[in-house]
Amino acid sequence: MKEIRFVFHFGVLILIIGTLIGLPKFGYAQNITNEGSNIFDIRLQNVTTWPNIHSNVKTDFNPNVTSPEIQSSAFIHPFAVVIGDCYIGKLVLVAPTAVCRGDEGTPIHVGDSSNMQDGVVLHALETTDHGKNIDGRRFSSTGDRLMANDSLFSQGYAVFIGDRVSLAHDSMVHGPAWIGNDTFIGFKSVVFNARVGNNVAIGIGSIITGGVHIDDDRYVPPGSVITTQEQADLLPPRVGSEYENLNKAVIQVNERLAEGLLAKAYDSQLTDLIKQRETLMEESMLAIDNSNINNTAAK
Repeated sequence: MKEIRFVFHFGVLILIIGTLIGLPKFGYAQNITNEGSNIFDIRLQNVTTWPNIHSNVKTDFNPNVTSPEIQSSAFIHPFAVVIGDCYIGKLVLVAPTAVCRGDEGTPIHVGDSSNMQDGVVLHALETTDHGKNIDGRRFSSTGDRLMANDSLFSQGYAVFIGDRVSLAHDSMVHGPAWIGNDTFIGFKSVVFNARVGNNVAIGIGSIITGGVHIDDDRYVPPGSVITTQEQADLLPPRVGSEYENLNKAVIQVNERLAEGLLAKAYDSQLTDLIKQRETLMEESMLAIDNSNINNTAAK
């Protein structure tokens, strides 16, 4: 609880400072999952008092200011960072020091029951420049690379991570990149400018780049450097490798961690603290509103 109390008190400090300098009024959101269960979400709709989750800044290559979309059953650790146009699906665990940064190439999608372990980085090259689309910088949800004039480009992804994907410690997926369902990306591995299929296992310390496409059910041995399609086509099958069943076990562990951490974060003690903070916020805003009204009337 020490860590939670620290984040809470830091949030109160940010709230008070914001109130004093006249930042936009904050408001809490209540997320309703597809299963119909309600939880009191301490993440805010737009700007959050949790300093690790916030919108991107407006730039000439990314004029849209967007806040992350995070499903209520996902758990974002207070020492993880989620910025901008990032979608985080159900039961996703975003572990300490993991980063999803949707401020350059956008959007970034992390599918249901996937996990971003400690030190994972999701980022992408810019997808537009001064309002013009850039060839090949986005993939469709089904893994097709999209050209700038494709009618589907606006619906594409700079980084697409499918469902039940494990991004192991210190791995990086840098867009343009597409990762299929049930795939395992090993520790300290890098995927950049590539498509990795479904049920693929990538061993520790591997590099996948050069515009290659790794077919479904393949195995990338530890330390591999795959930069040509010929190398990708010669990769052995995942079934029968030492990584054959690894991802299934990793997914189960991280789903349970996400559930447990979320339950701990929303226990009754923290809920009481959140309600206290909301009351303080409403009282402070009301006082400022009344003061403004009185000042206007006096003039």
